[in-house]
Amino acid sequence: MPLKIGYRVLLIALLLSPTIHYAQTKPDCLSIDKSGLSKKAFSSFENDLFTYYNFGNDSIKTYRTFLAEVASLSLDLRKLPSDNSIQITRDFKNISTDKSSLWVKLSDYENQEATKKSYPSPNGKKDEQEIMIFNYRGGVIQCLKNTSRSDDFREIIKTLEEDGNVSTSLIAQRVYYITDKEFKTSQIKKYIAFDIYYSILMVIEKAFK
Repeated sequence: MPLKIGYRVLLIALLLSPTIHYAQTKPDCLSIDKSGLSKKAFSSFENDLFTYYNFGNDSIKTYRTFLAEVASLSLDLRKLPSDNSIQITRDFKNISTDKSSLWVKLSDYENQEATKKSYPSPNGKKDEQEIMIFNYRGGVIQCLKNTSRSDDFREIIKTLEEDGNVSTSLIAQRVYYITDKEFKTSQIKKYIAFDIYYSILMVIEKAFK
């Protein structure tokens, strides 16, 4: 009897071990940002989204509706952002001198030869201090890309690494058509939060006083 019990325990342990190993090794891409700001930003983004659209726990409907409104330029930016998200956006700007930041100043970007996605100041002047670019080659976004199983998502990031001069509305449209199975993964949700939501807020935050 003890032998049978021991065998059964061993069998259960072997069956569970891949799951346990995966849970232990599953990367937390936001932990790459040592400031902790990315985790706060994602939490604030989801709070804004689910409060604004009020679709309960239907994350796919919530996210897709957001993307559809961004793609069609019909998003009401006066009502969606919370004060907390606006402040986080300003905090992102304050740490933009760090090359590992999600947004960096154009003058500090590693490769200025390629055309990059820029965020000009509201007055339209090309003030070097005000031009921000999304750091597609930074650690957080690279982690999201490399841990995603979505070929479509990885292809989107790969394209933007080469040429980030793509409108946010077009990016939203491309992400919108990713399949539901891939769409609901944390990698894609986090990408939507940063390169779509907060990239928009980087431009408009000065309108909020």
